Amino acid sequence: MANVSPTRGDITSHPDASEMRDRYARMLGGRDVALVDGPVFLLGLYCAASPWIVHYTTSQPSLVTHNLIMGIAIGMLALGFTRAPERMYGLSWAMCALGVWMIVSPWIVGESPDAGVVWNNIIIGALAVLLGLVCAGTAAKASPKP
Repeated sequence: MANVSPTRGDITSHPDASEMRDRYARMLGGRDVALVDGPVFLLGLYCAASPWIVHYTTSQPSLVTHNLIMGIAIGMLALGFTRAPERMYGLSWAMCALGVWMIVSPWIVGESPDAGVVWNNIIIGALAVLLGLVCAGTAAKASPKP
């Protein structure tokens, strides 16, 4: 009876194996923070919708516009992180700056905000700072060393 079972050769001896391994490593090298892109986008979406969720559209009209614009900005950063991570993860520090601004904005942009508005912006800002630091830390770890 003939041996018809396929035999597998060792692929490490293939002439293109090292090149394929290097290409695969280059493609995945900048994606250490891929799990952060989704939460950053969701944070931006919540920030933009928060005036209607927390119900302060009539009492704080200037904060409504502010949170809508900031939410769009955070969402655009998340889309940039997803689309061009090797260029955008340098802007992780901008995410931290947006978070700090969100924390102090109720007193600067708003007019005597109530506790719900203040806590809403503090939580959004703290999450933005935290996610920005995670992005910045892993981008610094993944960047090529000279």
